[in-house]
Amino acid sequence: MSEFALGHKAREAGYRLRGYDSIGSTNSEALASASAGDPGGIWFAARQQTEGRGRRGRQWESPHGNLAATLLIVPEADPTLAATLGFVAGVSLSTALSAILPGGLVKIGIDGADGLGGNSRIALKWPNDVLADGAKLAGILLEASKLPDGRHAIAIGFGVNAVAAPQGLPYPATSLVELGVSRTAEDVFEALSDAWVDVFGVWNDGRGIGDVLKQWRASAAGIGAPVAVNQNGEVLRGIFETIDDAGRLIVRADDNRRIAITAGDVHFGATASARS
Repeated sequence: MSEFALGHKAREAGYRLRGYDSIGSTNSEALASASAGDPGGIWFAARQQTEGRGRRGRQWESPHGNLAATLLIVPEADPTLAATLGFVAGVSLSTALSAILPGGLVKIGIDGADGLGGNSRIALKWPNDVLADGAKLAGILLEASKLPDGRHAIAIGFGVNAVAAPQGLPYPATSLVELGVSRTAEDVFEALSDAWVDVFGVWNDGRGIGDVLKQWRASAAGIGAPVAVNQNGEVLRGIFETIDDAGRLIVRADDNRRIAITAGDVHFGATASARS
């Protein structure tokens, strides 16, 4: 069995790595390390998570062979700007997966034919998913804890379906294997660790967030399409206009109001258009 390894850019940038065959949660391990005094700049990568979680405490299924990875950082940026690291993570992960997936950067028309004006095979779904051919391939989870010196430790978690996608979900999901790509969790991690170095450099303690958001929008799924946002049981329907400079989802509602969304479950296409 191969071992996890940092990419050359990540090694040169001074990142460290702890690799595991199986772990409860890479995010939990990262935050525990921060509480124990780790200064950050360390990755935790595993082939299996037994206690993984997603947004809002939902269980994140990660069978053996998939990638679970978390980067622990202690940024100097204001906590408000630190929250935008989710977009850094999204661009980094989509970049890594596009490099791995054949035709990852080829434009695919709505009918599946190659052509300008369509969508890339890899797309970003607000706020924290990465799609391949319209199905969820990966997810991101940010968690934070306040340190004794007042700074915040940020655990940036990545989950990638390398060998298997979860079953019984209310949305389509896929894996690299289902997409015909034979790449291991170790392969994905190495590409991700290097992509992170590049995009994190652009972010530059929050000063370059505008450039990161520009890259994120360029890969965004669903811009200009119907969208439904479920916020604690209340559903807002409209057209997904853009992501604003604060990273909020901007929806043109059915009554023509322009509404900024900071959190919610997002659905596109037929699901968004359906009335219940």
